[in-house]
Amino acid sequence: MSSSFEKFQKRRLISSYVSVVFSMFLVLFLLGLLGLFILNSKKLADDFKEEIAMTVFFKNEATDTVFTAFKNELKTSKFVKSSVYVTKEQAAKMHTDIIGEDFMTFLGANPLQNSFDIHLKADYINAENIRKIENHFRTNEMVSDIVYDKQLVNLVNDNIKKVSLWILIISGFLALVAVVLINSSMRLSIYANRFIIKTMQMVGATKSFIRKPFIWRSVKLGLAGAVCAVIALLVCILYIDGNYPNLGILENPLAVCIVLFSVLALGVLITWLSTYFATQRYLNLRTDDLY
Repeated sequence: MSSSFEKFQKRRLISSYVSVVFSMFLVLFLLGLLGLFILNSKKLADDFKEEIAMTVFFKNEATDTVFTAFKNELKTSKFVKSSVYVTKEQAAKMHTDIIGEDFMTFLGANPLQNSFDIHLKADYINAENIRKIENHFRTNEMVSDIVYDKQLVNLVNDNIKKVSLWILIISGFLALVAVVLINSSMRLSIYANRFIIKTMQMVGATKSFIRKPFIWRSVKLGLAGAVCAVIALLVCILYIDGNYPNLGILENPLAVCIVLFSVLALGVLITWLSTYFATQRYLNLRTDDLY
């Protein structure tokens, strides 16, 4: 009879440990994914910004010397990420490919102009900086016009601010949920041992002596859940990098390491604090209050 009860108790204890480890794994995995998303959200936003092109058109009187000088200026400019020189013949060919017929056959001449397609660095993609850059380019007497999508620039910046705010709110909410869930799991685990804690206290064991095995066990469970979360995150990172290399998620290995280390640290820290305060609560309770 006692053997059956012991087996039942052991199964219940193992089930309790598994549930704690699983809850730790799930919460820390979600937090890790959110951390990776936050670290890469700026890069994603910057990549999207840098896709916006500014096209500088030159007058027909501009010579190769003018184009070479302008190209060299772009190479030394701190706000330029990349630039492409497009001759009016190349522009005409691209237009022909798009519309499906040669428009010069009935116009009799090429009305297009030589131009530079310029992609600015993300930090300069805002209304004020682009206006300054545009005014700077217009000081060149050979520049006839400058074209870029002003509405798209404003729209991108406004939406990025809104998305960043919501990411911050969601991050704070998930962090709070993570702490509450992990704390609840650890408190339930300690609650199941409240009579053992009080019995040890009644026979003269000190509070630190009683807390030590419970804290050590909880830290091991937290570490187990955190390690599982780290392994799952690594699998996700490798999968995303293999299928979506343009995201460049492994281009900053230091950031990835920081997220993975933070997951491990959170797993240990939260379980340690939760177990400490949970055991302290039952150590301070009177025997009658245990029931």
